[in-house]
Amino acid sequence: MVGYGLAAIGPGVGIGLIFAAYISGVARQPEAQSRLQSIAILGFALAEALAIIGIALAFVL
Repeated sequence: MVGYGLAAIGPGVGIGLIFAAYISGVARQPEAQSRLQSIAILGFALAEALAIIGIALAFVL
């Protein structure tokens, strides 16, 4: 479980960077919000999948 705690840092940082870039992009170009939002949600889902795979492996091992 300690290993999963350390492994969860990666997806946590990744999700933070994804939404920081999304907010920055919308602040610079508000008209591109709908296009950026779909890309940000896709990136969030992929980063969150890494965390879910990590917790599954923590329980298996």
